Amino acid sequence: MLSITAAIIIIIFSLYHTTSLPPHAALSSCNVTSFNCGYVTNLSYPFTGGERPSFCGPPQFHLSCQNGVVPELSISISSVGYRVIAINSEAHTLTLARLDLWNETCTHVYVNSSTFDDNAFSYGSGNQNLSLFYECKPSSAFSQTPQNLFHCFSNGNKNNSYSLLGPFPLDPILAFVECDEQVEVPILKEQADRLVKNRSLLGEVLMQGFNVNYTNPYERECDECLRSGGLCGFDSDKNEPICICGDQLCPTPEKSSSKVGVVIGASVGGVVVLVVILGCVYFVVQRRKKIGYKSRSGDRFVASSSGETFTSTTNTSRSLFSFQSSQSDTATPPRSHYFGVQVFTYEELEEATKNFDPSRELGEGGFGVVYKGELKDGRVVAVKRHFESNSRRIAQFMNEVQILARLRHKNLVTLFGCTSRHSRELLLVYEFIPNGTVADHLQGKSSKSALLPWRIRLNIAVETAEALAYLHANDTIHRDVKTNNLLLDDQFRVKVADFGLSRDFPNHLTHVSTAPQGTPGYVDPEYHQCYQLTDKSDVYSFGVVLVELISSLQAVDINRNRSDVNLANMAINKIQNQELHELVDPYLGFERNYAIRKMTTAVAELAFRCLQQERDMRPSMNEVVQVLREIKSDGLCTREETEVLEIRTDEAKLMKKVPLPVSPDSVVDKWVSGYSVSNNSS
Repeated sequence: MLSITAAIIIIIFSLYHTTSLPPHAALSSCNVTSFNCGYVTNLSYPFTGGERPSFCGPPQFHLSCQNGVVPELSISISSVGYRVIAINSEAHTLTLARLDLWNETCTHVYVNSSTFDDNAFSYGSGNQNLSLFYECKPSSAFSQTPQNLFHCFSNGNKNNSYSLLGPFPLDPILAFVECDEQVEVPILKEQADRLVKNRSLLGEVLMQGFNVNYTNPYERECDECLRSGGLCGFDSDKNEPICICGDQLCPTPEKSSSKVGVVIGASVGGVVVLVVILGCVYFVVQRRKKIGYKSRSGDRFVASSSGETFTSTTNTSRSLFSFQSSQSDTATPPRSHYFGVQVFTYEELEEATKNFDPSRELGEGGFGVVYKGELKDGRVVAVKRHFESNSRRIAQFMNEVQILARLRHKNLVTLFGCTSRHSRELLLVYEFIPNGTVADHLQGKSSKSALLPWRIRLNIAVETAEALAYLHANDTIHRDVKTNNLLLDDQFRVKVADFGLSRDFPNHLTHVSTAPQGTPGYVDPEYHQCYQLTDKSDVYSFGVVLVELISSLQAVDINRNRSDVNLANMAINKIQNQELHELVDPYLGFERNYAIRKMTTAVAELAFRCLQQERDMRPSMNEVVQVLREIKSDGLCTREETEVLEIRTDEAKLMKKVPLPVSPDSVVDKWVSGYSVSNNSS
């Protein structure tokens, strides 16, 4: 029986092999494989790479993934390597940054990126050209050092380099310097505006990348293939598109009748026998697999019973990653990733935290306890253990996973993974941030260590504002901005954490109707009164954080005078009465240092604007970022102004002495919430 089966397989293979591409390749894999790398998942045609074979798409769209703490996605275009920051397969756009200029302003790859040789790629809107001049000879023509000067090393020698903006640089500097090399690279227009104001941001601006449109040059052939029921692929040897039907090439119209007749007539009998035999083997193997995986299903995510998928390929989309379909679950074991992050077993994390040893506790919040742990691969992590696993906690748990999986920013905490929502406990695994929270250093266990001088506090404000502006740009409201959710790394850089209450905020809506949630003292009073959540709700909460940074006081303290229990109310009264000096932490040197007094006063004025009752009178987070950067800049520190806190005439209306409702000291949540256009979401 086995010899007959083997003979049948050989006969069938020989018939099909004449149209197989490449030899011994399972062409059908193009239908079941996709490209996945970190936050980018389920990429299909025209992209290839990873587990997706090269014959599944044109070579121009081959992607590479370098796994690490944060996987790095890259592509090569016209022999130049680029980091892929974002992909939107629906809009056919990419955001790219040059690999040789990633976290670096110097390069020895003197190739322009202002044009692409490949007709599959073109520049998108929102870019501005940047010219980088290298190996420039020193010049004595400048009485002052140009702001756009930076230095690079070549053959051990320190050389002058310059960055110039514009499609064709006409900067007068070019009349005085002689440079051997020039590289043109696009940057985003908004980043160009930042660079004009602060030339030291050159490296950061280059890492933000630029917009690129992509077009499949074989789109017409692919459309015809799809209409015939095939899958699109590519024959690199012949440099032409192919159409895949099952595990073979689709027959061309002129050859289809004779070819199909021969194949069907020769193999139909053998196929029947082979299918029966393989079907029996397949059934036995799958039954054993199901039994084995069933015992471990408590620590795996499974697809919905309907097989619904949620798919996208851009890191700004709302539903970026997909569940496995119920069909694929029956064919392969469940994956150990959920929304692009690793799924840990409860036992793994129990071992990592030494059975959740109380001595490893890092902190406790409203939703659970955070423990320090060490994974088997040596990574030190923070494990968040939720208090309970009711439906509401599961929703918050899944919400946090989805948001952190699709968003990447230097000032957002990195999520390494989680347990299954079917696990015995809900656990989230983050990067370990060693310096605790901002609240710890302002009011808690580290507040006496004098580690937060004004310079660091102002930097905390800037980085937090940048992170929130990034969230808002990606249609997300944090909804629980507070100093307890601002972590500090070993360099005292901010990592915004705790996204359990965060909400999607589609940009076509003016607000989201939902029951007030958040922390007393930080909740937007208009949100509390009107049940309308907007991005300005985060602005209000951030205003409270600014006051905390100035005063080192808690947002709510029942030990203060009745009118000062709420810090926002206290700050408004002090600023209106020109008593800011009574609010500021004396440790900061407000009375002794003129520059600090000027900056602190400016931050207080910004906080006052953020704490306005009416959301329309508050600035956007983008404006907040701009103001804070200006405060931080040297110009504000050195400009000679009066030392007296003056209220500008255009702010007189804002600061008139009228009672302003402030964030409630307690939050009641008893209302079924919904979007402004419906009432069925929370």
